[in-house]
Amino acid sequence: MTAEIHLQNTDRRYPKQKTGIVIKDKMNKTRVVEINRLVPHPLYGKVMRRRTRYKAHDENNQTKIGDKVRIVETRPMSKDKRWRIAEILK
Repeated sequence: MTAEIHLQNTDRRYPKQKTGIVIKDKMNKTRVVEINRLVPHPLYGKVMRRRTRYKAHDENNQTKIGDKVRIVETRPMSKDKRWRIAEILK
């Protein structure tokens, strides 16, 4: 008797999306996007600011520092780069 495992991968149809600000644009075709969020402290409950920085692919070097962008998860393009810029919001 063989056991078959069916895995449903919903990530392929609906990639993760995040919105952030471009904070570095010195690399060619790569931007560093910072995403800020507020999270409560696990014990005390005080709201803390947390930031995460992602390296995102920008094929035409369109974005500049201060632009608000939407990034989408994609295949690995380098050691650190797993996101691409989908659209410039502001």
